[in-house]
Amino acid sequence: MSDPIRLEPGDQAPDFTLSDADGQPVTLSKVLADTGKSVVLYFYPAAMTPGCTTQACDFRDNIAEFAAAGFTVLGVSPDTSEKLARFREQESLTFTLVGDPDKDTLRAYGAFGEKKNYGRVVQGVIRSTVIVGADGKVTKAFYNVKATGHVDRVKKELGV
Repeated sequence: MSDPIRLEPGDQAPDFTLSDADGQPVTLSKVLADTGKSVVLYFYPAAMTPGCTTQACDFRDNIAEFAAAGFTVLGVSPDTSEKLARFREQESLTFTLVGDPDKDTLRAYGAFGEKKNYGRVVQGVIRSTVIVGADGKVTKAFYNVKATGHVDRVKKELGV
């Protein structure tokens, strides 16, 4: 199994422009510049699946704490804007979801590649979270995370 890219603290976060659930462009560097906040970028395999729903709802339920601590949350998956809009509505998600159907951003962040799924090696989204500081540099990166309990781990690591 070949190892995908792994970002480390101090690396420049790859900039991207992806469409949100409303089909509007979201550019990482613009979010950083406009908010002056760090960004919690979490990468998940697919909207409206059990693990991804658990993770998204955990972020939703803790969004005020992240905001108060100076973090903006962005969820990234290979889904279309239409599917993201249904997911947002169905789960009352209050943070931005962006879609990367071409998987270029997922690959740039080391969140797409070979992984084990039920004992088999497959190509897919590697559930990951990358924290990008207001300066555009990676401050923390978590790879191969579990959906359940991950938000609490991120909060603990960030002192939220």
